[in-house]
Amino acid sequence: MRVSWVGGVVAVGLLLAGCGGSGDGRGDGTARLTISANAVAGGKNAEEAAWIEEWVIPRFEQEQAARGVEVSVSFEPSGVDDEQYKTKTALDLQAGAGPDIITLDGIWVGEFAQAGYIEPLDAAQLAWDGWEHIPEAVRQLAGFEGELYGIPWGTDGRVLYYHKGLFAEAGLPTDWQPQSWEDILAAGRALAALDEVIPIQLNGGTAMGEATTMQGVLPLLAGAGARIHDGERWLGAGPALEAVLGLYADVYGGGLGDPLLQQEAQGRDKSFQRFAEGRVGILAEGDYLWRGVLDPDSGTAPMADRDTAVGYARIPALTPGAGAGGQDFVSMSGGSVRVLNPAGDHPELAFELLAFMNSAEALQAATAGQDARITARTDVNEVALAGDPMLSFVAEEVLPFTFYRPPLAEYPQVSLLLQEATAQVISGTDPATAAAAYQEALTEVVGGAEHIAGR
Repeated sequence: MRVSWVGGVVAVGLLLAGCGGSGDGRGDGTARLTISANAVAGGKNAEEAAWIEEWVIPRFEQEQAARGVEVSVSFEPSGVDDEQYKTKTALDLQAGAGPDIITLDGIWVGEFAQAGYIEPLDAAQLAWDGWEHIPEAVRQLAGFEGELYGIPWGTDGRVLYYHKGLFAEAGLPTDWQPQSWEDILAAGRALAALDEVIPIQLNGGTAMGEATTMQGVLPLLAGAGARIHDGERWLGAGPALEAVLGLYADVYGGGLGDPLLQQEAQGRDKSFQRFAEGRVGILAEGDYLWRGVLDPDSGTAPMADRDTAVGYARIPALTPGAGAGGQDFVSMSGGSVRVLNPAGDHPELAFELLAFMNSAEALQAATAGQDARITARTDVNEVALAGDPMLSFVAEEVLPFTFYRPPLAEYPQVSLLLQEATAQVISGTDPATAAAAYQEALTEVVGGAEHIAGR
């Protein structure tokens, strides 16, 4: 066995006899397909596993039988760490083996595409009628270098949460929608007049991990008109990054945020608890805060009055129209994608199954009876989120102008460098100095200055 690294994804050279994407059922006329996901009954993502096994598989088999097609679909469950799942999937695909339909984190798409493990959808697949219900911005979750490699099925969005009671006490409007970063700072200065209140919680530093990058740096970069990767090169030091770090300096150097909280291992969880207790005025977070933290019944920091006490607003650009693409508002999103195994024995039938899993009927079944979650489809969200105005707000008002992390192998290291840059600023380093240090470290991570956009 020979192990190597291709595009950041582990690759393995194996000598296998008769290895394909799935069994072809030779002998009994039955086509066999396999679905994989990092989900398992009674464990990780159990609801997804139950949906696949109890709804998707029997329904699809019945539908195909009615058309005279004999197909047997099986589910390959997993309940491991995401990196373990990713590595196993890469090994299978590199060896020409593995399931026909595979669930990937959207940020892995570029790595798998660069390694040649997955292929772009063809013209017939791009003609699927479901695409009209998936916004162009959301489609990019499955995109890399202008091609689509699968179908996104779940996503999320980042917003600014604010505590309406504190806003009223500070003389601020409870239907707040900032139009610029200065509007955020102005609200923070008004909140600073209240006793024992943290005006603004903007995730920063390395203790917050990826939350610093996704909830803080990347949406702000988009608001300053830049992307961390432009499709060809990584963003280096320059006006956009310095503006972002300048906002961190304004918040944490100006007494509007708690710098010590950014250094604690449980700082993010503590910020959630303090917001729920009415001790944080503005909090930049994803919709997870609403549905997983503040939920009155099942949240980790439940707010009985969440629906009336918590406001939410779009993240504004630095100034109106200054965002990437000339946008007034920005966001960042994550999510999952389902892709096809190019080595599968029944590619057309596999895509029929993939399309079936991402149909309105299937996604409605996946969300029925569960806590509301945002799907990639607008028609499903209209029904599934009808009783939740906050998630409806994200689906309707945020997703159309959201962005996604670059699906590249170097991204985790770049993300850490961004976290370190914010930590330096929070501790008092000048934004320009922190930006220059970031660029110096970035040059080594991405393999040279030619891979970095100039100032």
